[in-house]
Amino acid sequence: MIPGQIEYIFILKHLLVFGPYSHFLDYFRCSQPVIDGCIIQCKETMTPPKTITVHELSKHAAPGDLWTVVDGTVYDLTEFAPSHPGGSDILLRYAGRDATSAYNRVHSPSLIKTKLALSKHVGRLDDIHTTVALSSPTTPTSPSPPTSASTTIPPLGTLFSFHDFAAAAAISFPAKTYAFVSSAATDLHTHRANSSAYSSIGLRPRVLCDVSSVSTNTSVLGHGVSSPVFCAPTSLGKTVHPDGEKALGRACKELGIAQVVSTSASFSLDEIMEAITTAEGGGGGGGVSEQPVFFQLYVDKDRSKSEALLRRAGELGIKGLFLTVDAPVPGKREADERVQADEDITNPMTGERAVNDKRGGGLGRITGKFLDSSVSWEDLKWLRGCLPKGVPIILKGIQTAMDALKAMEAGVEGIVVSNHGGRSLDTAPATVLVLLELQRCCPEVFDRMEVFVDGGITRGTDVFKALCLGARGVGVGRGMLYALGGYGEEGVKRFVEILNDELETTMKMCGITSLDQVHPGLLNTGAVDHLIPRVASEEGGHPYAKWSRRKAGRTGDSKL
Repeated sequence: MIPGQIEYIFILKHLLVFGPYSHFLDYFRCSQPVIDGCIIQCKETMTPPKTITVHELSKHAAPGDLWTVVDGTVYDLTEFAPSHPGGSDILLRYAGRDATSAYNRVHSPSLIKTKLALSKHVGRLDDIHTTVALSSPTTPTSPSPPTSASTTIPPLGTLFSFHDFAAAAAISFPAKTYAFVSSAATDLHTHRANSSAYSSIGLRPRVLCDVSSVSTNTSVLGHGVSSPVFCAPTSLGKTVHPDGEKALGRACKELGIAQVVSTSASFSLDEIMEAITTAEGGGGGGGVSEQPVFFQLYVDKDRSKSEALLRRAGELGIKGLFLTVDAPVPGKREADERVQADEDITNPMTGERAVNDKRGGGLGRITGKFLDSSVSWEDLKWLRGCLPKGVPIILKGIQTAMDALKAMEAGVEGIVVSNHGGRSLDTAPATVLVLLELQRCCPEVFDRMEVFVDGGITRGTDVFKALCLGARGVGVGRGMLYALGGYGEEGVKRFVEILNDELETTMKMCGITSLDQVHPGLLNTGAVDHLIPRVASEEGGHPYAKWSRRKAGRTGDSKL
């Protein structure tokens, strides 16, 4: 017997009790060291998978003896229940019953398989006698909010714009999901301005140009893509669709566009990357050989957790790191706060769970308590040390020329002009206006870094205008989720194809055939030029208001 082979036989013996051969492969990938060429010899005397009847399952339905079923596997949760991040009450509701539906709404499938000790995998449920009642909780739960004002959504083929997808989401998403995805900070001024500012910038069409053949192919941080549109990082995708970010990844691969995976995704980075690598197709018909996948990071107060995430991201081959810098704390999103959150929701990458409090149920806030608000420019060196050599760093959330210059001087490879989709600080400037600020105050940043933009992109004309002002690519978040929620991967593909079709039409109308031909001269920005700051200076950034740094005084020092 090969040294170490006996431990693999032991693992296989236990895996046969609770799952198929694919589970064994999952464990083999995680096992260290892996023995090359090791042949597992299964003895005939090995214990076959244990079958648990519904009657036997029902006997284990108490706090001191708690079994439940997830995806056909019976688990003993007696010891785990008191430490469950979502509390033991939800587990007790499904004690002696099938919790698959409730579990899959908020957790990734692999979580219980990999986190619960093998000794707690009791066996497989004899599903011959399984009934619908077995999947019902033993005690009433809070009623789910009505999913819509209509029981049907429009057929996918009848949707022709971002606005169509947004309208479909409004009538089909559960109330909490729609509040989470669509909400923005306080009075929504920035959220609205992100879109309206694009409409204030005019196009200057050119005529009699041969535009019989056009291409939207471009590159993002050195990786070829079929379109400058990319999937911006979005949180808790499973609240929108059962496959969440995995479905987004598969759609992006088929389209040949880039995806940025969020720290707050509903699935682990491993699961998302596996879904992408095993998906068929790719390239979007544009000759793209490999879909670039980037990772977005919120730095954890416990830096060791962030370091572990970054190490794993590096091992999985991410093409770059997007560090979010515009959210040291979560913004106040009142529409999201007004609707109570499902407290079973957890984040697999951070371990945070949703807990409603007296301030409300805003998912961005109550699952964002791990955010480290002490992150500063000095931490970029630490961040660089956590990544494999050569992995680019992109700062996501730049909103002034001053910070764009500091990013350039810090040596990062790119920036995203972003205000978090208007979800962080209300009355912050519209992102397309920040692009104009960079062009006016520090145009050199476009030569030294790749500049991206997100927020307010609803039309192909918006994409075109951003590219004319120097953006390498444009991120879309809400639109991707609206399309995913009601229509799955096919919805995402149709949504992006609509944006690309509009972009191609705009290119032809403006007389260009490739994206290396875009330039500011194709735009009329006169209606917004007066809104653009003229100086990139900490102390001279206002055209007339003067100030001096105040000294901190002691209480009682002021005189009448």
